[in-house]
This record gives sequence, C-alpha cells and structure tokens, in this order.
Amino acid sequence: MLPKTPAKGMRDFLPREFALRQQIMSVIQKTYESYGFSRIETPVVENIELLTSKQGGDNEKLIFKILKRGDKLENAQEGELCDLGLRYDLTVPLARFYANNAGQLPAVFKAMQLDNVWRADRPQRGRYRQFVQCDIDVIGEESDLAEVELITATTHALCNLGFKDITVRISDRRLLNALADRCGFREEQKQAVFIALDKLDKIGVTGVLQEVEEIAPGKAVDFINLISRITSAPDPFEKCVEELGEYLPSNVKQNLEDIIYVTGNLVQNGKVVFDVTLVRGMGYYTGTIYEVSVDGLASSVAGGGRYDKMIGKITGTDVPACGFSIGFERIALLLSERGAQSNASRGIAVLVDKNLDKSQLLDVAKACRRARQNSNVSVLKKIKNFSFQIKQLREQGFETIYEYKNGAFNKIN
Repeated sequence: MLPKTPAKGMRDFLPREFALRQQIMSVIQKTYESYGFSRIETPVVENIELLTSKQGGDNEKLIFKILKRGDKLENAQEGELCDLGLRYDLTVPLARFYANNAGQLPAVFKAMQLDNVWRADRPQRGRYRQFVQCDIDVIGEESDLAEVELITATTHALCNLGFKDITVRISDRRLLNALADRCGFREEQKQAVFIALDKLDKIGVTGVLQEVEEIAPGKAVDFINLISRITSAPDPFEKCVEELGEYLPSNVKQNLEDIIYVTGNLVQNGKVVFDVTLVRGMGYYTGTIYEVSVDGLASSVAGGGRYDKMIGKITGTDVPACGFSIGFERIALLLSERGAQSNASRGIAVLVDKNLDKSQLLDVAKACRRARQNSNVSVLKKIKNFSFQIKQLREQGFETIYEYKNGAFNKIN
C-alpha cells in the first residue's frame, strides 16, 4: 500500500482550512498594497551557491538539497552531488531577484512576497517543513523611512487581522557590536556571544552566563551585569546609551531614537520598545532589527531588519535594504484556535435529480452559466438524505440553495 499521509512536516488543507488561510493572506496583501508594496514571485528552487553563501545563518543547515540529474549525477565527485536547493527564506532569493532585474526596477523598490519556503527542521506544533512567509522589503532606501514604513505596515496588517496588545521590540546590530566592544570580546567571539544572548528567554540568565563564560572566560559576569543594568532601568534605551558611551556611534543612537519615536506614535493597538537582548538569528543583518509579539502567543509573530550588505555580495556594489516577515503559520494557527472562520460565501448550490434527460441537463447548464456572471454556482446531484445534504452545504458556506425539479428552480429556505 502506498502512503496516504503527507511527508513528515508537510500538511493537507481541507477546503474550510484553506479558505481561512486565503482570507488571512488577502487581508495581509491588501494592507501591504495600501502602503505601495508590489507583489513579486521568485522560483522555489535556487542555485546551491546562493543558498549556502553564509547569509542565512543556521537555516543553511536546513536546506532541502536537490541531487544533480542524469549524467551530471553519475559524473559528480564526492561533495558535488547537489547543484540546486529549495529556498529556506524569501530574503536571499529577493537579493538575487533584485540583482538580476535592477535595471527594470525603480530606484526605491518596495517588494511583497507571500510564498512557501522549506526547511528540513524538526516538526513540532506550529513548526513545519513547508510553510508560508509574508515578506515586505524596501530596497534602495538608506534612511529611517524604510524602517518606519515596514513597521507600520506590518503592525497595521496584524491590527486588520484582529490582533491587539501588539508589542514591537527594536534594537540594532551595530548597538550589539558596541556592547561586545564595551565588554572586551574579540571579533571572532562576538557572533557566539550574540547567539547565547538570543537564548535569554529560553535558558535564563544563568544559562547565558555559562555559555558566555565558555566563549570568553572571565568576561561573562561583567557582560550579564551590564545587560541587567540596562534591562532593569526605567528607560532602558537611555541607560544603554549612557553605558556604551563612545562605543556607540552617534548615528545609531539617532536612528533608533527617531524610529522608536515615529513608530511609537503610529502603531495601533500596541507599543514600540527598545530591547537590548534582541539579536535576530540571521547572519545578514547589518543595522536595525525588530520583532513583533501579540497577546496570547509567547513567541514572536514577525521579525526583520536591515541588510545593507547582502545584494552587494551578488553585484559587487552594496545597496541599502530592509525587510519584515510575518510568521504566517503562527498567525493562522492562533486565529484558528480563537475560532476564526472564513466569511467568504461559496455562492449558489443547485441540486438536481440523478435521472435528468439531456434537455433538462442543458436547461440547468444554461441557467447556471447565466448565474455565474454574478456568483459562483455549483451543480450537485441530490442524495437520499436530502436534509443532511442541505446541512452540509450550509456548513460549507453556500448561502443560497436551489432544487431543480420538474423544469423549475425552487429556492430552499
């Protein structure tokens, strides 16, 4: 017997489930379009050199790689068996897309992507091997306007989906670098220290202290004490600026101040806060970073940041770029658990006897063709348990049901 269940980490969606997902996607897309973002599409398969270019952090370990084909596979040397892979996010492919099409795009390009990505991750609740990401990116804008647009558009989309108590946490990779310099970490130690700090909510202060001590013996206590002083202060941002002093570039301080001030006055149903412990795992971030959480979910539902160096690794010339991604699966799961259902009507159902002659069948087909100019119409045969069939059709979203009998269409109340 062939397997009937999906591959591990993949899912089937019933019509009612897919309808809800489409409705959520539509809300997100319409919100992003209202901010001037244009939807694009890139291939699900990219060259393995792009996917393994040290820009995706730990996600590069989760690539679904594709074997070479035919003669190429037979003649491949060890370590050269794969030349393609499934995309693990939408940002790296976007950088390639921009590099390939820059001549046809505006100076400041506002891109939207709502598509599937794949990671060979360990499946668990809310985490799958195939999942949807909803990305918006601004390419070619070096000012804070990019961050302001991204944060307000994303939080606006979440508000339109009915979420309240939204919290945007914000920091900057350059500030983290200043923090590491202030504590005396060597350049080659910084990334490991940041990874340890990123686990603070999972392993606690003691866990981070132990990991940092292993990375840089003798410096962990001062590092943790500095973080604690900042996070416990009445104004963590001002305390951070004070503690870092000349280690923090003035433009970084100004950028964060401006973004927090503007977005803090724009975000609906929520707040914008500085968080010195925010790291973001992707290796390509170069400046501002941010995450969004909503009431009722412990983990973040959206995240992003500035990645000004990524496109330059393809073209040889750096281009300012900034993006934000909504974790669609977490959003869909949370809304489903809260009882959300698609409000889209299936239209009209027409029930007919199984023994229609060709004249009656043509009569039904012509009538339905006319009706389809204004509504969706589904023609179905009646079953013996007629009342049960009506109940099912109502549950499926058919607002209007007709029975064709003796040459006439009778509406069923």
